Amino acid sequence: MRTEHLTEKTEQRSTRLGYMKNKPFGYLLGAIAACTYGMNPLFSLPLYSDGLKPDMVLLLRYGFALPIVALVVRLRGRSFKVEKDQWPFVIALGLLMALSSKALFHSYNYMDAGIASTLLFVYPLMVALIMAFFFHEKLTLPTGFSIALALIGIVMLYQGGNGATLSLAGTLMVMASSLTYAIYIVTVNRSRIRLKPTIELTFWVLVVGAIFFAITCGTSNSYQLPSKWYLWINALCLGIFPTVISFLCTTRAINIIGSTPTAILGALEPVTALFFGYFVFGEIITPRDSIGIVLIVIAVTLVVASSKLGKWLSRSKKLFPHKRV
Repeated sequence: MRTEHLTEKTEQRSTRLGYMKNKPFGYLLGAIAACTYGMNPLFSLPLYSDGLKPDMVLLLRYGFALPIVALVVRLRGRSFKVEKDQWPFVIALGLLMALSSKALFHSYNYMDAGIASTLLFVYPLMVALIMAFFFHEKLTLPTGFSIALALIGIVMLYQGGNGATLSLAGTLMVMASSLTYAIYIVTVNRSRIRLKPTIELTFWVLVVGAIFFAITCGTSNSYQLPSKWYLWINALCLGIFPTVISFLCTTRAINIIGSTPTAILGALEPVTALFFGYFVFGEIITPRDSIGIVLIVIAVTLVVASSKLGKWLSRSKKLFPHKRV
């Protein structure tokens, strides 16, 4: 009996040592997850230039991601079954995610995608505010300071360095996208649906979203396929990189370095979008914009590092959970 206990302790110690040795790899995976998620503008904007509407672009994104997720569900031996009392949560989450995506992708028509991605990054602060006002969670001093810092950053972005202001419609769309995603995060973590394995939940969230965009494309007569063969590659990459690869790397990074460091690395998401916006699409970033971006990134990093938000954010973004999840 003692020998078995010692053997078990030795195995556990070996596992911990293995994870410690793999920590640099874990940080790399976390960075890849954030960077690939920031590739949304890289693959979507060329489709916009071809005349596709945001809803059609999102329908293609969800459509390409769905079969890959379904395959992984099967390979992991999971079930597609949804209990009767879970359907209202599944539908609500699917609609929240679809509305968040819709608002963000529509905002690209009103402002630079890099700036939109930076403004979207305030969603952890919105989660903190929702928890404080509706669930009576204490709003700590670091969180209050972070919110003030982020507001200053938003003001600096809204009033550009050249005196021009951002589109009000575009700004409101990004804020709506951030708010609906924040509500999604709270719902995932505070409702009974949190007990459902993440990969199964994500599959059905994508199904609801795909149906939503199929309907909106039909009602707005937005059905249009890419006119050039290489734009189909863009659509495919939109489903693979910001969706499948990003979430796969997120989950593996969580297993190696933990939830909070992985969530903090999410700061690379808007940085990546800004990088591609500047070097690929010629978007202009003024010194004032740069200060605003830095303030927002610092604010979100502080609030994630000083609370349990890291675990929540990672739980909401995981697509390929560990077997025990």
